[in-house]
Amino acid sequence: MIFAAILAGGIGTRMGLDKPKQFEIVGDKPILVHSIDKFLKVDEIDKIIVSSPKDYIETTEKLVEDYFNKNERIVIIEGGETRNGTILKSIEYVKAHYDDADPILITHDAPRIFVSPELIKKSITNVEAHDAASPVIPAIDVIFESKEEGKLTDIPLRKNLVHSQTPQSFKINRFIDLYSTLNEEEINKLDEAMMLFFLRDGDISLFEGEPANFKITRNIDLIIAEAYLTENKD
Repeated sequence: MIFAAILAGGIGTRMGLDKPKQFEIVGDKPILVHSIDKFLKVDEIDKIIVSSPKDYIETTEKLVEDYFNKNERIVIIEGGETRNGTILKSIEYVKAHYDDADPILITHDAPRIFVSPELIKKSITNVEAHDAASPVIPAIDVIFESKEEGKLTDIPLRKNLVHSQTPQSFKINRFIDLYSTLNEEEINKLDEAMMLFFLRDGDISLFEGEPANFKITRNIDLIIAEAYLTENKD
């Protein structure tokens, strides 16, 4: 079976909003609705797991009811305190409710509302022969490394650098096996699923992402997203 975890457990403190950013209206719909809608268009996905901050579970449930009429493919769970915690809770939900020999989990940042169904399908296709898979796009800018505050410590070759995106996919049982080998220090390093597979030499497939698949992180991103939606109305 194939599951999708839409990661919407944050509360948007970086943007200074009065509510988690996944509820911010972009175009004519909340950010979270845009993302859920894209995943519903991929028939290969059996269940869409939407994480929510504890204090906003009822709000999320109402949103899903209003926009998707209690679609049975969507389930809402409480997110974790960290991104990794939310991924673990999504895995726990799958293992507790489904008995599948080799389930796949697709993780996606809710604020990446311009992901295409085609990219989601590519994520599924790429993980089938690997432990994990992630879309990437080439780095455009020169990247400075600074291991000491205010100091330039290295300039990696741009041709070797790529930006990671989501949806990232992985085989759940492989994730569990590798996670069980981590020590506390390694667990604290995890800020996304690909880090686990990297730390344990997992087989990660990188495939071409989409330039439009940016993450709404700053207030200016809301303006860019509005403009992009206006420009690309059906």
